[in-house]
Amino acid sequence: MTRRASAIGRERGRWTAHEISLDDAEDLDGLTDLMRDISTELVIAFIEEDDEYLGIVRVDGDAGDPRVFLSDHRVLFTSALADRLFAAALPPPGSTDIDDESEDLLAGATPAGDIELLADVGTDAEALLELITEEGLLPGDVAAAISERAGCADILDEIGS
Repeated sequence: MTRRASAIGRERGRWTAHEISLDDAEDLDGLTDLMRDISTELVIAFIEEDDEYLGIVRVDGDAGDPRVFLSDHRVLFTSALADRLFAAALPPPGSTDIDDESEDLLAGATPAGDIELLADVGTDAEALLELITEEGLLPGDVAAAISERAGCADILDEIGS
């Protein structure tokens, strides 16, 4: 099993990249605490496991709840890690607001959560759905594309692939 968690953090307009140890995060609250240690302004974490899915968690500042997106809700039933980190924070399947045109892109995947969580950093809902459904793109590729759209191209390369 291959799992990886990385994050980009923005502090006073500067982005940095970080590895996150998932062993130190028992649940979403634990992950959120680790993310808040990275930056007090904005942190976006990317969680991937066996190239099966991409989980995205966004934390804005020291207060407020994290915003969560999961590329395919079905992994909550097959991945203990996804269940541990995301199940409590996600609405039931089918409750994500996806328009009819985007629905055609999904081809069986059932994304869940806040599809607008990256809109202000360059990846709106439509672009996010296109990225997660583009044939041949792995979760790490999607995370790199999101980072590039946020204005921190190649920053995740600093912490390894």
